[in-house]
Amino acid sequence: MKAENVMSVRATLDALRQGDITSYDLTKACLQRLEALNGCLHAFLTPTPELALRQADEADRKYAAWRQDPSIELPPLLGLPMAIKDVLAQSGVRCTCGSKILENFIPPYTATSVERLLRAGVVTVGKTNTDEFAMGSSTENSAYGPTHNPWNLECVPGGSSGGSAAAVAARIVPAALGTDTGGSVRQPAAFCGVTGLKTTYGRVSRYGLVAYGSSLDTVGVLAQSAEDAALILPHIAGRDPRDATSMDLPVPSVRLDQASVQGLRVGVPKEYFIDGIQPEVEQGVRAAIEAYRQMGAQIVEISLPNTAYALPVYYLIAPAEASANLARYDGIRFGPREEGERMWEMFFNTRGKRFGAEVKRRIMLGTYALSAGYYDAYYGQAQKVRTLIKHDFESAFNEVDVIAAPVAPTTAFRIGQHSGSPLEMYLEDIFTLPANLAGVPGIAFPVGFDSQGLPVSMQLMGPHFREDALLRAAHAYQQATDWHLQIPEGLDRKDNQ
Repeated sequence: MKAENVMSVRATLDALRQGDITSYDLTKACLQRLEALNGCLHAFLTPTPELALRQADEADRKYAAWRQDPSIELPPLLGLPMAIKDVLAQSGVRCTCGSKILENFIPPYTATSVERLLRAGVVTVGKTNTDEFAMGSSTENSAYGPTHNPWNLECVPGGSSGGSAAAVAARIVPAALGTDTGGSVRQPAAFCGVTGLKTTYGRVSRYGLVAYGSSLDTVGVLAQSAEDAALILPHIAGRDPRDATSMDLPVPSVRLDQASVQGLRVGVPKEYFIDGIQPEVEQGVRAAIEAYRQMGAQIVEISLPNTAYALPVYYLIAPAEASANLARYDGIRFGPREEGERMWEMFFNTRGKRFGAEVKRRIMLGTYALSAGYYDAYYGQAQKVRTLIKHDFESAFNEVDVIAAPVAPTTAFRIGQHSGSPLEMYLEDIFTLPANLAGVPGIAFPVGFDSQGLPVSMQLMGPHFREDALLRAAHAYQQATDWHLQIPEGLDRKDNQ
């Protein structure tokens, strides 16, 4: 199957309803493409071909019944193949979180976001690769090996939702679920040239999402376009009694047929265009901002003065929450056990051998920040500065409707380029962390290419629960450009080998 034959979500659903294709044939073609490309991309950890074909067969039976009796109400995403990031549980399907400590974990429950997709008729073709417990910016921290960028196999796809982004970019599936704790939907979307929607904290239930940073984790969508993301969002969003942080707000149904940015106030924060940013990234983002001006938007220079503190604040709060969340993986409650003569030796052996280096690093950072004598000086202070960052966004949204900025300071870097310097890797998230700390939504989408042929992307951030405004603004740009329609070259030659 050629990449161009994997259609958008809208086109796929239309073709299924019209009977131009069957879900079974479409799913089989996606699985064949997965098998052909996964050797070079390593986007999937656990393909689920038998489950997917059963789901597709059931979808076709529902379509057949509907054609006999059009009064039957069909699930809205019936027969659509999707991939799931391997930190979201699906009952009966292995969930590793990219870690050896959950190597053979098969959850008996399903994440609410996945459950709602299944209820909407989605076909799940497999679980995608991720940095271990979603801790990383490149998918190199996966215990099962890195994912490769479809645009250049020597480069990273971003992280931690790198497997999902690569699967969509390579047109293995029309869309995928990811998660975003510090940029893990938007940054891989940017590196892989697809559209990535980070939802507002509380918009989508976190039940069944294996926790990393509980006050930061969000579930998001990776797709070919803003229109595709808009079609999926209503079916994962909404209140869930199993997650006390999920908000009881109307589930958005986003109308894009008349999307316009005429009069839209687009804020451009000066703190996001800093020394060290790759010139082609800045040029691409500024050109996209100018395109918004040409389409009738009002461009307003703004300031988010506490942006510089986002990186240290995040790397105190997120590791502290990770330290608490990952305490359960001790060989007794969860995970395989490494034996020791005494209980503490068993703990040390299990966690020492089964956790990767980055997870250990963050657990130690977090444990230190929470320890007696340091809690107020580090974790407590970080929470106070987090409040200032949140107030920056609230003040800005009194002046503008959306904020436009780069997603990352560079395009996709080479595998291993930052392996010797954790700080260099952390700096890749410098433009995405503030949205997570403030809890606001964001969307990343391609706006060009650099001289190496790697995607350049921009992000828009909006007020809490205004995903609709972001999707409309991104869609308006994508109606005027074709960057999101570009497909990586060379992969189909591998498909045919």
